[in-house]
Amino acid sequence: MRERTRLESAIAAMRRMQTDFDDTVGLIELGEAENDASIIAEAEAALRSLRDEAALLEIETLLSGEADGNNGYVEIHAGAGGTESQDWANMLLRMYMRWAEKHGHKTEIIEMSDGEEAGIKSATLHVKGDSAYGWLKTEAGVHRLVRISPFDSNARRHTSFASVWIYPEVDDRIVIEIDEKDVRTDTYRASGAGGQHINKTDSAVRLTHAPTGIVVQCQNERSQHKNRANAWKMLRARLYEEELRKREEAAQAAASARTDIGWGHQIRSYVLQPYQMVKDLRTGVESPTPQTVLDGDLDAFMSAALAARVKGSSTDVQDLD
Repeated sequence: MRERTRLESAIAAMRRMQTDFDDTVGLIELGEAENDASIIAEAEAALRSLRDEAALLEIETLLSGEADGNNGYVEIHAGAGGTESQDWANMLLRMYMRWAEKHGHKTEIIEMSDGEEAGIKSATLHVKGDSAYGWLKTEAGVHRLVRISPFDSNARRHTSFASVWIYPEVDDRIVIEIDEKDVRTDTYRASGAGGQHINKTDSAVRLTHAPTGIVVQCQNERSQHKNRANAWKMLRARLYEEELRKREEAAQAAASARTDIGWGHQIRSYVLQPYQMVKDLRTGVESPTPQTVLDGDLDAFMSAALAARVKGSSTDVQDLD
């Protein structure tokens, strides 16, 4: 039913745009026949609006992966550099929360490890909304920040790194089989805010999947039982994402459209000093206003990365032919 609703909505939008286009062309012809510049100007404005709407619909057609319509998880880890990188990781967490808010998505912090002085060492954000994973998946990689450090008394310029990993929430339609003997379960006391109970009982849960080395943890619930259930849900999602990644790499001849996640392989640079610029190193998309990007204005970067993925897939298929 969800797939049917999605298709019906897309078809209805296409038919409405076709009708609006025909009406607008007729309006232009009328304006030219009557030599009425105001009618022509109104019709041209309507055409520009239709062009923008068509561009958005075209981008939505790129979200055709089997998990693209699902909710998603955003996992952020600070790189080497102590407080600098931990503060940068916290800035990225806020950026994705703001992006989700702009799109009407709900967010929940599943796990967060605070930094020693400021920021965070790591965090896992659950983003709930239509096609959340489909949009966010292009954000996976290393993000680089260049700025004058607020933590340096000499006001020197620092470069910080943080990695972002994205994986989809696995819904009931997707069955992931996990042998329980392959999973080690550890419980520990949660850190940070949460009240007396959450800090004085071993309510937090960490799962380690031995065959793949994947580790997930959850500490946001007071109950160990609920944290365990959420952790298993996250583990299934991570294993599913791993399978999707393998399929993509095979289809794209060793992941030609995917950037390796590692230091020195950043996908985007955010420069606050000595000039202001955000540049995506995969697509070349730039923004001269880093603050708006850090406030969640990511659609231009995501759209370009989605288009590049589809173009890369098409090129690889032609090469195989």
